[in-house]
Amino acid sequence: MEKLVAKIKEEIGEFVVNADAQVEKGNKAAGARARKAALALMNDLKEFRKVSVAEAKK
Repeated sequence: MEKLVAKIKEEIGEFVVNADAQVEKGNKAAGARARKAALALMNDLKEFRKVSVAEAKK
């Protein structure tokens, strides 16, 4: 679970950097990278929820 949380933190950082570049500088490529990071983040957050619920039931 610790590895999953670390991966989520890394993806959040990647998303923030790219989203800021798109908003502040109008960088279209950064927007695409931000969207890609958002999809990966969404999948990992779903996985975190599954693991977290399983841990709570122990």
